[in-house]
Amino acid sequence: MKKLLLVVTVLFVLGIVVGCAPAPTATPVPPTAAPKPTEAPKPTVAPTAAPKPTEAPKPTVAPTAAAPTATVAVAKPPAGGRLALVKSRGKLVCGVNDALPGFSALDKATGQFAGFDADFCRALAVAVLGDATKVEFRPLNTAQRGPALQTGEIDVLIRNTTWTSSRDATWGLFAPTTFFDGQGMMIAKKVGAKTLKDLKGATICVQSGTTTELNLTDQMRAAGVDFKPVVFADIDPTYNAFEQGRCDAVTSDKSQLASRRIVFAKPDDYEIMDVTLSKEPLGPAVPLGDDQWFNVVKWTIYSVIQAEESGITSKNVDQMVTSADPVIKRLLSDKDLAAGLGLNPDWVVKVVKAVGNYGEMYDRSLGPNTPLKLPRGLNKLWTQGGLLYAPPYR
Repeated sequence: MKKLLLVVTVLFVLGIVVGCAPAPTATPVPPTAAPKPTEAPKPTVAPTAAPKPTEAPKPTVAPTAAAPTATVAVAKPPAGGRLALVKSRGKLVCGVNDALPGFSALDKATGQFAGFDADFCRALAVAVLGDATKVEFRPLNTAQRGPALQTGEIDVLIRNTTWTSSRDATWGLFAPTTFFDGQGMMIAKKVGAKTLKDLKGATICVQSGTTTELNLTDQMRAAGVDFKPVVFADIDPTYNAFEQGRCDAVTSDKSQLASRRIVFAKPDDYEIMDVTLSKEPLGPAVPLGDDQWFNVVKWTIYSVIQAEESGITSKNVDQMVTSADPVIKRLLSDKDLAAGLGLNPDWVVKVVKAVGNYGEMYDRSLGPNTPLKLPRGLNKLWTQGGLLYAPPYR
C-alpha cells in the first residue's frame, strides 16, 4: 500500500512538472508582446513629424503679417485719446524734414523751423493748444518717418510724404493733401536732355525707401530707357552727389528739386526737366486708431483752405467774426461745431491769426516773392481751377 502511495505521489509530481513544461513555449509570448518595441519606430515618425520645424517659417510670415496689427496697438494713445494727450503734455510733437527749404528746414539765423510744412505744425498747435510756439519739431529721415507714426512717437507727420494705399493701411491715416505735386527730374543744363529717352545710359541719383525710387524704375522701364540708379538713404548725400557731378540727373518731387536747387553753389547751372513721372499728393498723416485726433488734423487743414475761399486773412479775421455770412459765422464762432472736435469756439480765429489762410501760408514760403517762386498750379482753390476744396463746416 505504501508502495502504491509512493507511485501515485511520484506520478502526481511528474504531472505537475509536465504541466509546467509548456511554460518555456509560453516564452514566445513576450516576443509577440514585443510589438511594443515595434512601436518604437514611432520616434522615427516623430522626427518626420518634425515638419513642425518646417512650419517654423510661419513665424517669419507671422511677424510681417502681424506687424501692422502690432504697430496699431502700440500707436494707440492712453485713455482719452491723442487730443487729450497733447493737451496734457502741453506741446505737439510734429515729425518734419529738416533739410527742405521752403517746406521745413532749420533757419540758422533764428534757430527756428521755417517753411510751409512747419507752419501747418504751428497751425495744429494753435488749434489744440492756442499757441503756435507749443511745437516740438522732430526731424525724421525717409526711413524713420513710417516707424515714428506706427509707434506713436510723433503726434503727426508733416514731412513731404506721399499719400499711398500701403502707407494709409500700415503707417497711419492721411489727412487732406496740402500740396499737390508730381515727380520730376533735374539735370545740369549742359546735359541738354528734354525727354526721358534722352537720359539713356544716364546715372540718376535717387533716395531709397521712397515712392520716387519705385516710380523711376517704372517710368524708365515703360519708356524703354536703360539707366544706372545711384541710391542714397538720406537727402543731403543725394543732392551732394548730384551737385558734385557723380550723377547725370537727380529725381524727386518737383517741389523738392526746386527747394534743393536754390541752395546749390551755382543754381543757374541746373534745370528741372518738363516731365512728370507720377502723382505725388503730399500732406499730414496721423497714427492709426484715433478718429477724434484725425478729425482735428483734417479740419485744421480745411479751416485755412476755407478761410482763403471766404476771404478771411490774418489781418481781417477779427473783423470777420461779426460777419453776417453764415459760412463765415459758423467757421469762426460756432460753439457746437468746435465742441464736436474737442476744441475751443474761437480755434479757427486763432489759427488764421497765427499762420494766415492757405494762400498766405503758401505765398510766405513758396510763392512769387520767395527764392522758390513756385506757381500754385493745382494748389489753387477749386474756384480758381485748382484742387483745393474744403467740405462744409456745419
